[in-house]
Amino acid sequence: MARFVQYTEFGGPEVLEVVEGPVPTAGEGTVVVETRAIGVNPIDGKLRSGKRPSGPITTPRVPGSDASGVVVEVAPGVEEWHVGDEVVVSTGSGTYATHVVVPVAGLTRKPAALGWAQAAGLGVPAGTAYQSLRSLGVEAGMTVFVHGASGSVGQDAVQFARELGAHVIGTASPANQDRVRQLGAIPVAYGEGLVERVRAIAPEGVDRALDAAGTDEAIEASIELTGDPQKVATIVRGADAPNWGIQAYRGGSKVPLTAEQEAWRAEGVRLAAERAASGTFDVEIGRTLRLDDAAEAQRLLEEGKAPRGKLILLP
Repeated sequence: MARFVQYTEFGGPEVLEVVEGPVPTAGEGTVVVETRAIGVNPIDGKLRSGKRPSGPITTPRVPGSDASGVVVEVAPGVEEWHVGDEVVVSTGSGTYATHVVVPVAGLTRKPAALGWAQAAGLGVPAGTAYQSLRSLGVEAGMTVFVHGASGSVGQDAVQFARELGAHVIGTASPANQDRVRQLGAIPVAYGEGLVERVRAIAPEGVDRALDAAGTDEAIEASIELTGDPQKVATIVRGADAPNWGIQAYRGGSKVPLTAEQEAWRAEGVRLAAERAASGTFDVEIGRTLRLDDAAEAQRLLEEGKAPRGKLILLP
């Protein structure tokens, strides 16, 4: 038997329930992965609560898109994957489970040196961070301003931007500034005087800005510092990005990613996995919880009480 976390109505974390059911089977172009660790992302709770529109619920929904695990079944015709392969799951669906059906496009090989929890923490953050920087055209020598630099996407964006040869300035609370500095960025505090603090570091402004915080302050400061809304992107405020004239990569945006951007997301997961395995890319794990504690994990994120780093469920 398999175990799943599901919900049948929109609401708070309490609508999540753990149920048992048959192990799913692989359909055309898919494999079944037995999970070893599951990444918890803010979008999971937004979908569950209905804050991110997803259509009416007609059948039970299982949250989650990120995980790591072992392939236990391969559909006929799938030749590149085999039973026993260790994988990173990204862009999946329903990963809050002991077993999940994953399209082959959502699989990345997990290096042997990469731990299960770290692998499960890669999907959304690494893919989003890398694609955002590539879409913004970040190049060596540029100065990049990252809002929410101590969050999971922010940390990955800092690391990828540094690897691309950019100088990075990142907003973070005082308690998290050492972490941002450790990753190679110059930390600055949020709040009044933000633009002036950044100009003191980069007198000519910044070349590109990525908003992973979602505040008006982040977007307004980014536009002022870059001098061009099209050099600013958000991954949070997609719904009202057109009002600012900035780019949006999901986050509620009605504009879908291009095929090239989707490919960059997959590339970002692969690069992060390889580099994390070699010790040149850091995936910070904040806390691990049991699969049965999925509601608590989402509650911690929504109430702002989660420790810094990724929350991981262990089935």
